[in-house]
Amino acid sequence: MQAMVYTGPGQRSWQTVPDPVLVDATDAIVRVDTVTICGTDLHILKGDVPEVESGRILGHEAVGTVTAIGSAVQTLSVGDRVLVSCISSCGACRYCRQGHYGQCLGGGGWILGHLIDGTQAEYVRVPFADNSTHKVPAGVSDEQMIVLADILPTSYEVGVLAGRVGPGDVVAIVGAGPIGLAAVLTAKLYSPSHIVVIDVADTRLEAAKKLGADVTVNSRSRRPRDVIDELTGGLGADVVMEAVGLPETFEESVDLVRPCGHVANIGVHGAPATLHLERIWIKNLTITTGLVDTHSTPTLISLVANGRLDAATMITHRYPMDEFDTAYQVFGDAANSGALKVVLTATS
Repeated sequence: MQAMVYTGPGQRSWQTVPDPVLVDATDAIVRVDTVTICGTDLHILKGDVPEVESGRILGHEAVGTVTAIGSAVQTLSVGDRVLVSCISSCGACRYCRQGHYGQCLGGGGWILGHLIDGTQAEYVRVPFADNSTHKVPAGVSDEQMIVLADILPTSYEVGVLAGRVGPGDVVAIVGAGPIGLAAVLTAKLYSPSHIVVIDVADTRLEAAKKLGADVTVNSRSRRPRDVIDELTGGLGADVVMEAVGLPETFEESVDLVRPCGHVANIGVHGAPATLHLERIWIKNLTITTGLVDTHSTPTLISLVANGRLDAATMITHRYPMDEFDTAYQVFGDAANSGALKVVLTATS
């Protein structure tokens, strides 16, 4: 089969690799029908995730069709159309029993495209298939489902739920990439008074407006704290979500929050960020960060299936799978290409 293989920092290659095979009785093999590229894949290519070894197939999001199942798989059948979650779950360890699947001790967690071969290929082996896939409801498209593999549950769990967004809150989202935009959609479920989105790209800020942001700020032309102060009488935002993963955007997020407020870090960081405890120790802040658990995926699937939530509008570019290299170039140059979410589909 063909797959997108990481060959070292800054290097990738669409190449021929062996087809995956069942290894454990709980595995399934899924033919990848629709796949996407995540910002985390760009972090891997930059060398920010040293655990990823050269030769690893990238990717941790897919919608596809089950082609084989292990003898212990109970809920899937060959031919089922499924969402492959970015997080795998053994279902039995201490963390999985608490719903913290991202911290799985039994061989799961974020493994696809990280510790084992991932989804940017024609076929993928999915460990713990009963716990790590979700059947696609009738009437829901691949494009509607693909955003449920990672960006929607990540923004919802690590941003909205961890940040404890509530009715009437002023919510600031730093970064209008796919995760930040998904945070706009999912924050709206809790009726904040204002959602403020901050970025340096006008195209992404326009997308944020279309998805429901009340105020957008280009931080190259206006100081975000001034905008937040106007909305809050100088207090600061109730909740700030950092959705970029840079030291300066994390530090800005802490500067934007009010005393007793919450900073929810969603971004993947590859370099240290300074925490100015000398200034903020007195403010009673809560700062959270974490890896998505995907415990919310069934809820989000239900909202999508019932027409209450649709993040497929973030998909801006579509390619056949044999144009993966072009898709990476476009996604990696989002400031110029305007790419938000890039989707690739099987060519046969």
